[in-house]
Amino acid sequence: MDLSAAVSATTATLRRRPAQLLPFYLLGTAVPVIARLGTFAALAGIYLHLELSGRLAAVGDALAGVEPPPETQDPEALQAWAEGLTPAFEPLLTPTVGALFVAGVLVSVVLAIVAYAVVSAGQLSAVIASLRDERGLVGGIAGARSHWLTFLGVYVAELLLWIAVLALGSIAVGAAFLANPFLGAAVAVAALLVGFVALALVRILFAFAPVAVVVDDAGVVGAVEGAGGFVRSNPVDAAAYLVVAIGSLVAVASVASGLAFLGGGPVVALASAVVVAPALDLLKTVLYGDYRGTVDPVSPPEAGVRAQFVGGARRGWRALGSFVRSTPGSHALALAVAVGFGAVGWLGAAPFAETVPTSIESRLVGQIPPVATLTYFGNNWGVAIATAFSGAGFVLPALSSLAFNGLALGATAALEENLPALVAFVVPHGIFEIPALIASGALGIRLGAVSWRAFRGRASRERFADALETAFWVTVGLGILFGVAAVIEGFVSPFYWRPFL
Repeated sequence: MDLSAAVSATTATLRRRPAQLLPFYLLGTAVPVIARLGTFAALAGIYLHLELSGRLAAVGDALAGVEPPPETQDPEALQAWAEGLTPAFEPLLTPTVGALFVAGVLVSVVLAIVAYAVVSAGQLSAVIASLRDERGLVGGIAGARSHWLTFLGVYVAELLLWIAVLALGSIAVGAAFLANPFLGAAVAVAALLVGFVALALVRILFAFAPVAVVVDDAGVVGAVEGAGGFVRSNPVDAAAYLVVAIGSLVAVASVASGLAFLGGGPVVALASAVVVAPALDLLKTVLYGDYRGTVDPVSPPEAGVRAQFVGGARRGWRALGSFVRSTPGSHALALAVAVGFGAVGWLGAAPFAETVPTSIESRLVGQIPPVATLTYFGNNWGVAIATAFSGAGFVLPALSSLAFNGLALGATAALEENLPALVAFVVPHGIFEIPALIASGALGIRLGAVSWRAFRGRASRERFADALETAFWVTVGLGILFGVAAVIEGFVSPFYWRPFL
């Protein structure tokens, strides 16, 4: 299959079966939420340690005598004020705090690596299932469970090869420089060229090794051998894929940079996660699967792109309404967690209100409505998607995301200089945005309950796949709410109250 036919097959599959593929890529955006559980647990331990030892109270007493920040833009004055705060925070620096923080970071790293391997295995397994005219989500769930350890081994093998190439090059250059500086310069140029070629070969080989795992049901060695056989037999297709992949990454980076001044960064990041990433995975799986003779690409859908978009938005809106009506308990729990931790954030930040005050009015200075609208939309929808799909990690990540956002909002309110202005700013868009965030937390709770039952064998893979598909359509509906909220937050909320307050 040539590259043009593979691209056509990729586009057709992505358009015809989005709900069978994209949930796993939305789950990929939740990996940081899952990973930060370790850090959150460490911070909770640090707080308890400092509270029970009386150190937090000592810091509060020390800050009570500190003057508010000077109302000046003089950097020296601000620096002097900041340096005056340093002794007040010295009681927080204890060996226990350091040990808990390091342990939390290590746990977060391990969680991130494992979650990435599981999600990646699920993504490519969903892709190959869809290309074989099977239900993608069921195949993804099965693949995530059976292949995640192999995927982890493949990633470790690639990392070791990169380290080996860089280390050998560095050793060769260093030895040559010790023998003769001119010889060292020549060896450095040669090592740079050889190293670049070697690293390119490693990358192209390991671009297809994960695909070989799911297509051939192979282990690490078998996957590397399969990928090597494909590259040797189809060097043009392999090189073309690498060019397309690099070109896509460069294009995404360029678009992100170009839209940065318009606030489009979060939207581009989200589009990259749910369009570019699955498209590249589909493309390389089509190429490798055709080489193995194990895929049968689908035909393009009859409906046009516009009709699909409108139909998808309507289905998402209906799914959101149905979900809200059918899960009052999950919504009540999500609301309780958000409000409860909002109160904790308020109480925790209140003692610092005079020392480190914030101002909504100053944050809104210079805000450009279209830029703000795009930024708010991308940020809020991205947070909601990550919160909802992080629930697949057995509920806790979704609850931690709700708690984190509640803490942040509570602390922001407690530190606000003009609380009526903050309330006036939040209310118009908040009546859409806050319920949508609560719904995303409820969705995470619901998805987590199903994933836990499936993990324990009390729910089938089909039931878990149904929950993932429902979550996908509900987040589409949430996107509509966040779009409305973003327009109001960008064009209405910052301005309407100013004549009255």
